[in-house]
Amino acid sequence: MAIHMTEDLATTHLKTPIGELRLAASGEGLVAVLFSCDEMELPKARGTAPARAHLEQACTALQEYFGGERTTFGDLTLAASGTEFQRQVWGSVSRIPFGQTVSYARVASEIGRPKAVRAVGLANGRNPIPLIVPCHRVIGTNGSLTGFGGGLPTKQWLLEFEGVLAPELIR
Repeated sequence: MAIHMTEDLATTHLKTPIGELRLAASGEGLVAVLFSCDEMELPKARGTAPARAHLEQACTALQEYFGGERTTFGDLTLAASGTEFQRQVWGSVSRIPFGQTVSYARVASEIGRPKAVRAVGLANGRNPIPLIVPCHRVIGTNGSLTGFGGGLPTKQWLLEFEGVLAPELIR
């Protein structure tokens, strides 16, 4: 994942039930949500007023999500960097409703590339804005929980939180 460090970048930390998240926004929108296990460093940066506004909106939205008051993030302005293919995958993943999952094969089919299942998995793994672009909702064709940047326990927690998984069925 590449985050373009610009002078207008604003960063912050947000405590959540899945650990501390690190967020970054530019004047164009939210550029990153990082888990505590992510090795990428974000500089402490105040950024410009527009960047801070995007960051504040994202923090509020995530607090509402974890508080059970929000199920979508369509009102946030996103400015993730990625290839055209990655952006197609992330766009498809963004449309997965709260409380539902889809397979990598389904995402590949939805973007018109049914044989690109592995490439979809790689693009999903490079999603710089997890939770907001809900890559945790993409699972294996057989229903298995597959890789997740925040770790499989976090993916499991998120899917349980959204009511997709019953805890007693997956342990």
